[in-house]
Amino acid sequence: MKTKKLSKIEFKHQRVLIVWAAIICLYGFIFYYVPLVGWLMAFQNYKPVLGVFKSEFIGLDKFKFLFEDESFIRVIRNTFAMGIINLVCTFVMAILFAILLNEIKTKGSKKVVQTISYLPHFLSWIIVTGILHDALSGSGIINELLMNFHIISKPIDFFAHEGYFWPIVAFANVWKETGWNAIIYLAAITSIDPSLYEAAAIDGAGRWAKIKHVTLPGIKPTIMILLLMNVGNILNAGFEIQYLLGNGLVQKVSQTIDIYVLKWGISQADYSLGTAAGIFKSVVSIGLILVFNNIAKRHGEERLF
Repeated sequence: MKTKKLSKIEFKHQRVLIVWAAIICLYGFIFYYVPLVGWLMAFQNYKPVLGVFKSEFIGLDKFKFLFEDESFIRVIRNTFAMGIINLVCTFVMAILFAILLNEIKTKGSKKVVQTISYLPHFLSWIIVTGILHDALSGSGIINELLMNFHIISKPIDFFAHEGYFWPIVAFANVWKETGWNAIIYLAAITSIDPSLYEAAAIDGAGRWAKIKHVTLPGIKPTIMILLLMNVGNILNAGFEIQYLLGNGLVQKVSQTIDIYVLKWGISQADYSLGTAAGIFKSVVSIGLILVFNNIAKRHGEERLF
């Protein structure tokens, strides 16, 4: 009887939170799970007029077509390559930036640097790609500097060479997201017990020794959790930047799975093939999370579940 009374009292005290949690769960169910019915299109010769439940079922034919299509194999390679490069660069740079920012002792300077580093995150990719295009064009500031310092004799057309495209994408992601991604690491650093730094100082540890033996071990659980979450986003290598900066000269290295889905699902009106490509992307992402989560579990590290 006491437990029932306590549960009723607890429910009354938490009813606002419960109501909001129910609303969020309902929202997630409606907008994230109900649309999964559309996955049926991947196994059909889908006709919009007939709808999902009346279109002809063709089994795995669309998936077979995908893996026999050389262009799809190429976009898988591009997506994985850019996803891994983006993961390594943005992940490492965010950790380094958070640690270096934490070492700034002057509050005013620290706030200024934080504000400047966060701002690019709020810029749309259209603006970012516009800045990149202007900076890397034949008459852009990068070519001007390289020529003034006599590093090159004539301007480089960065968007005409396949070898430059992936580094440009990586640089754009680092510049845009490093400051924003560093926020959670800064929060983790501030939660480290200050007495650990004091003990390290008493033992004669310098600034770099404190970072190595106190800061990095202190934020290791946060690093592991975010790494596992980001591994699942490897195939989300991007769409806007590749679509806006890509052209016919770099098409072989610029197209991703998302652009492939746009090409077939919208431009060619083959909704079934576009859905099949989307399902492949989702299944691989889930598989990556499960595999790396299991690896973390075996090694006794922090994990998602």
